[in-house]
Amino acid sequence: MKKITLNPLQRTQAPCSVEVTVENHKVIEARCSGVFFRGFELLMQGRDPRDASYLTMRICGICSAAHGTAASLALEDAAGVRPPYNGIIMRNLVHGADILQNHLRNFYLYTLLDYVRGPQLSPFVPGYTQDYRLGEKDNEHMLQHYYQALDTSRLCHELVALLGGKAPFPHCLLAGGCTVPPTADILMEFASKLKKINDFLDQAMLPDVYRLAEVYADYYRIGCRTPNFLEFGMFPETRNKGNHYFPAGVMIEGREEKLNPGEISEHLKYARYNGGPEPLHPGAGRSEPRPEKEGAYSWVKAPRYRDKPLEGGPLSRLWLKGEYRRGVSTMDRLVARALEAKTTGQLMERWVQELQPGQPVFTDFKVPREAEGAGLTSTMRGPLGHWIRIEKGRLAHYQIITPTAWNFSPRDNSGRSGPVEEALTGIEIANEAEPVEIGRVIRAFDVCSSCNAHVITAGAPARNLVILP
Repeated sequence: MKKITLNPLQRTQAPCSVEVTVENHKVIEARCSGVFFRGFELLMQGRDPRDASYLTMRICGICSAAHGTAASLALEDAAGVRPPYNGIIMRNLVHGADILQNHLRNFYLYTLLDYVRGPQLSPFVPGYTQDYRLGEKDNEHMLQHYYQALDTSRLCHELVALLGGKAPFPHCLLAGGCTVPPTADILMEFASKLKKINDFLDQAMLPDVYRLAEVYADYYRIGCRTPNFLEFGMFPETRNKGNHYFPAGVMIEGREEKLNPGEISEHLKYARYNGGPEPLHPGAGRSEPRPEKEGAYSWVKAPRYRDKPLEGGPLSRLWLKGEYRRGVSTMDRLVARALEAKTTGQLMERWVQELQPGQPVFTDFKVPREAEGAGLTSTMRGPLGHWIRIEKGRLAHYQIITPTAWNFSPRDNSGRSGPVEEALTGIEIANEAEPVEIGRVIRAFDVCSSCNAHVITAGAPARNLVILP
């Protein structure tokens, strides 16, 4: 037997790692580990609830709009307020632009070099040297798209900045809607940039994904799981409260069910936190660090739905929407991400036209003295939840479950693996010195290490936390 560790996972930073045990060139066990403590839940305690949308965006620069949206939804739920028509569209546009830049970065910056040979220059070397199957023309064609995707993803952040003041961490997202209504010139510029992005998605990203699917068709049989999915709903509809363009739902062993947020719990047996033997709902959960906990191997908790490990992300959403059900594999995840990017871009074109000039973008409200709320939204990598409790007008409780916590979780209290650990178990490794198969399976999930590791203690009590840049 041999142990192989991959770290960093996303070619950019290293707060998450995966260790697999290989026997006879087959993975027999996998352990997913977040190696730093995030701690944002502790930072939020005692704050004005209106600060949450701005502060929690700092959890991650790639999906900041997602956390701003979830935090806003949580306070809206607690206060019983709903944004106006324009406010919902504005939030969808900002969230959608962030999703597009993420999907572009994941496929081109993080994933493509597992399949496409780059030039023998830094930062492309050192890298894998095996299993590059594309012909020279296809390889060069996709490599050019790699460079173009950097500019295109920057355009997505420019869309966020047009409506939100800056990107990442836009200023426009807050409970009640958005801050400033867009002017005609801003919307014209927004539409122009969006068209360029959608052209790239149509003419480059989708053809590239389909070409990889042809050449690497065996990856439709690698990284497979049973259809076990969870989503909270993405992009609220403006007219029908509670409905989403990508619906909320649950699928367990291929059977669809209606979502019941009360069935969510967090398991801590293998996570480095204090906690009793019974899992708790995030509305009552705690984030008390215990770095030396015996048997624990991750700073990521193990969220479960009815004690089952469920997967989230583009593939999950398309299965629940009934638009893609080819399979549940590495290649299916890549294809679904590209298809969702195209759909999101098309929806955004429509939303720009639906904005009503001169109409409000914000609904005023008073922060309740005592209340509880949950902000549930689907986003880039799957279901994101913020749970809050307000006492005497301040935040007394804050819990966050990120999409990567669902996908990248350690084992739960019963020893069941999380989705990434499941997908890795059983895959075959051709060359243990260059385990490209492991990276391909993990990166198809679009693991966000920032969302699960952001804060460490530096030789001080847990309340004195150091925020990493």
